[in-house]
Amino acid sequence: MENRAIIKVKDVRTVFDERVVHDGLNLSVNEGEIYGLLGPSGCGKTTLLREMVMLQKFDSGSIELLGFDLANIRSKNAQELRREWGVLFQAGALFSSLSIRDNIALALKEYSDLNQKMIDEIVKFKINLVGLKIADANLFPSQISGGMKKKAGLARALAMDPKLLFLDEPTSGLDPISAREFDALILKLRDMLGLTIVMVSHDLQSIYDTLDKVAIIDEKKIAYEGRLDGISSSDSNFVKTFFKEKI
Repeated sequence: MENRAIIKVKDVRTVFDERVVHDGLNLSVNEGEIYGLLGPSGCGKTTLLREMVMLQKFDSGSIELLGFDLANIRSKNAQELRREWGVLFQAGALFSSLSIRDNIALALKEYSDLNQKMIDEIVKFKINLVGLKIADANLFPSQISGGMKKKAGLARALAMDPKLLFLDEPTSGLDPISAREFDALILKLRDMLGLTIVMVSHDLQSIYDTLDKVAIIDEKKIAYEGRLDGISSSDSNFVKTFFKEKI
């Protein structure tokens, strides 16, 4: 069966003031993949992820996501599209004044017509899905560990049953054991829920444990796109340095 590309980035150029961040990026993400955006610090990995979820505009080129051209999308379609993805930001980005339960329930209250009983059931299911305890739902972000914040943020990202999941440095700040547990969770959720996942990472172990395909952003362009076992063909200095123990 032919893989279906559900994200297509073509000739994307991004400029901040006079600094060019992306100068003609091209890549495609297939349905069901765990796809990594890699590259040196400041290369624009998170910027590209933010452009994919319409938190930031790009200057030229196109990003097509689930059949929609983000450069020319109508506001009604944009609202519909936002329900098709979940985002886990680097530090979890939980609302500090809300309990874990209310953080996860927020999108369901805003974007669905479900009654409170149904919302409570969904929240309970999502909390269990990411490996938190039901009792954790009553805690506030200041009362939980970094690993629990990541899981709570992931539960919130999954609240609306999205097709797409965007993860920004999901294992950063975690100890090695928690990081590997989180990697295993990501793989389990992809298989269980049929997700397509786009992930920014610099965690080498996580990269090899979870990713099906990678795009290396270096010198404002895509220096390599493909499977990790072919990465030695790239002449990017970042690749030679970052992957030196693996290639």
